[in-house]
Amino acid sequence: MSAAALPRYPVLADALPGARVRDVVLVVCGALLTALFAQIAIDVPPSPVPITGQTLAVGLVGATLGARRGASSLGLYALLGLFLPFYADGESGWDVVWGASGGYIVGFIFAAGAIGWLAEHGADRRVVLTFLAFVAGQLVIFAFGLAGLKIAVGESWGWTIHNGFSIFIVGGLVKALVGAVALPSAWGLVRRFERP
Repeated sequence: MSAAALPRYPVLADALPGARVRDVVLVVCGALLTALFAQIAIDVPPSPVPITGQTLAVGLVGATLGARRGASSLGLYALLGLFLPFYADGESGWDVVWGASGGYIVGFIFAAGAIGWLAEHGADRRVVLTFLAFVAGQLVIFAFGLAGLKIAVGESWGWTIHNGFSIFIVGGLVKALVGAVALPSAWGLVRRFERP
């Protein structure tokens, strides 16, 4: 069975009324949620990249909004961060995008799209599948993030992998677990309210 033949399910955002206005509001809210979670930042020297709540926000936004809206929301976040203090620690501007964290920010867009696509195919309704979808999304973020970090700092791949990935594994698994509990629970609430 090809990916195109997989059944498509509604995501949480589809449970809300409206269409275009709803989508615009949700995309903006997803960007603002990510900006808020970005302010949860913990420095982990010697890594120039902090631990943040952004990756959890990316997963939640992607799974809740679906691929297109999720990627659009994180694209908007990346764009707004060029002008507003939306990035980690209230930073903004091109220097962040070209710096150590820039690859991760770009990765957020693709990760939200990937997690959204998985949610559109039912991966946000069961704990194990949601956990795996969040892990997959984080791997997308790290793929972009490591490439950007390597270019920005010019260190060896060993240093880059340790300081841009290895030290974040436990936190990433915790965030995936939070998402794995939150999304199926939210679907449980939606189903409860849909019952006559």
